[in-house]
Amino acid sequence: MPAKRSVEDQLAALEGLREGPPEAALEPLRKLLAHRNNYVVAKAADLVAKFRLTDLVPELLAAFDRFFKDPIETDPQCWAKNSLARTLAALECQDAAVFLRGMRHTQFEPVWGGRSDTAGGLRANCALALVQCRTLPDADLLAHLIELLSDKDKAVRGEVVRAIEQVGSPAAALLLRLRAVLGADEPEVLGACYSGILAIEGVTAIPWVARFLAAADDSAAEAALAIASTRSPEAFSALRERFLDTRSLDRSEPWFRSVVLSAIALTRQEAALEFLLELARKKSPDAEAAAEAIVRSMPSPEVLKRLEELAPENPRLACVLAKHRAARL
Repeated sequence: MPAKRSVEDQLAALEGLREGPPEAALEPLRKLLAHRNNYVVAKAADLVAKFRLTDLVPELLAAFDRFFKDPIETDPQCWAKNSLARTLAALECQDAAVFLRGMRHTQFEPVWGGRSDTAGGLRANCALALVQCRTLPDADLLAHLIELLSDKDKAVRGEVVRAIEQVGSPAAALLLRLRAVLGADEPEVLGACYSGILAIEGVTAIPWVARFLAAADDSAAEAALAIASTRSPEAFSALRERFLDTRSLDRSEPWFRSVVLSAIALTRQEAALEFLLELARKKSPDAEAAAEAIVRSMPSPEVLKRLEELAPENPRLACVLAKHRAARL
């Protein structure tokens, strides 16, 4: 019981430091980073990041090293190591070896029916942190990051793709293109690849990303949303072309047609809005989906008014607008 009270007292002390001036927290945080409890250290590291206390980088590094020793016992769930890695990154620590160590760490802890790796978040955090290490040439950085593209944890793979995007070089874009072409991954990870390529190369990559719309599956939906995120005329053009390509877009998959319409709305192009309004006006088979795409895109009052004017002649459109109004109440 005394040990429990001690931890509670330390956490209460941390909360007290949060409200005070940063300079008053320096020495108390120095001591708390040496605490044996991983949760206390995690909270202390978070506060160091908030106050940007760069004088405590040596203590952060020492604590990070300490929790790799007998980690299942000293740092269950990687609470301390995760917070320490994030804080070191926030303080722009340039010691690449620190983050590489975290990227290579696995920690299998007992769970019901077996063991589970709890270090996925640490690997992802350290991959993102490694990008800001200016001591690493891009080629070396990408060589390290590519190792995690086959990580068993889907969330890690997705964050590594985002880390590669942050490198921002032509080589990084080519690596993401290769990963996208290989496929065989979760739609979210492939979607991160599409978004990363567009972020690096801009709208010139839209025709290349648009090739993945052909599958009309979950990954194609991710491609549609990635294209829409460029909010460009080129995005609207590519998505409209895919929507109108009825030879390959099977009408038995209305959900995908709905996804493409939603992506068209998210381009925020005036021509895209007029296209959707025209679908609603013509009472086409996609009129309801077009109206839903508009209302989900957080339209202006003027746009909603234009939809309302069409509602009296279209009961299904009126139903969409009624649901929208009810959701806003």
